[in-house]
Amino acid sequence: MIDILHYFGLPVNMSIQGVHIDEINAIVHWLMLILFVGWGTFFIVSLVKFRASKNATANYHGVKSHLSSLLEAVVAVIEIIILFGFGFPIWAARVTDVPATNESVHLRVVAQQFAWNFHYPGPDGRFGDVNPELVDEQENPIGLDRSSDYASDDFFTINQLHVPVNKKIRIDLTSKDVIHSFSLPELRVKQDAIPGMSIPLHFTATMTSEEFLKTTVGTSREGKGLEIACAQLCGLGHYRMKGFMTVHDDDGYQAWLVEQAEYLEEESGDDDWGDDDW
Repeated sequence: MIDILHYFGLPVNMSIQGVHIDEINAIVHWLMLILFVGWGTFFIVSLVKFRASKNATANYHGVKSHLSSLLEAVVAVIEIIILFGFGFPIWAARVTDVPATNESVHLRVVAQQFAWNFHYPGPDGRFGDVNPELVDEQENPIGLDRSSDYASDDFFTINQLHVPVNKKIRIDLTSKDVIHSFSLPELRVKQDAIPGMSIPLHFTATMTSEEFLKTTVGTSREGKGLEIACAQLCGLGHYRMKGFMTVHDDDGYQAWLVEQAEYLEEESGDDDWGDDDW
């Protein structure tokens, strides 16, 4: 079933958590297929069996069998099993199994109309303070207070998310204007970003961007990278609110961090500090 769903547009899964989501996707689609074929067959048989030419006189006694009621009960039981046996455990794992900040690559994501701002803590692993009064849409969209403790080595990127492969990633998600929805289809991640709230989400990527691109060869996605979409209508510019994610191997990610640190040190006074041209 998963191969069929891939054929009809389901992206290749590249996260540990996505395996369980794909499993329940397959179960639900099998159930829907069985229901579609079953009820479709029943409908066609009914049209043929009870056509007017064969049943000129109406029968007001109705069907005596309780088979249809039994089938409806079976379907309801299966749906309850899917909900409580698969759906709730997957949801609970995503909500309660958030890795601690010292056990994961930790970063903050601040959504806004119409961009994604990614805040990295720097080598010390601790975030500096942010102050709404310091927000400058061109130079400091997250309002980072450089005078605060631990802020000197922080940096941010705009619409560019970089993470290492096979590492737990923890993101604290928020928004500074309206409700957005942070969506990474290939990692089976989607979470609303709500103003005034910091919502944790997590994932572990299982392949690098280069490995992912190899899976797209010969498909309509060939050559297209990992896109970060906003899955919530958030204004007139919603269509252009997208970013891109790069998944590095360990060496590549460390090299990127070093590059950002050097860029911050050399260009801290430039309008484009912290951003990149990937």
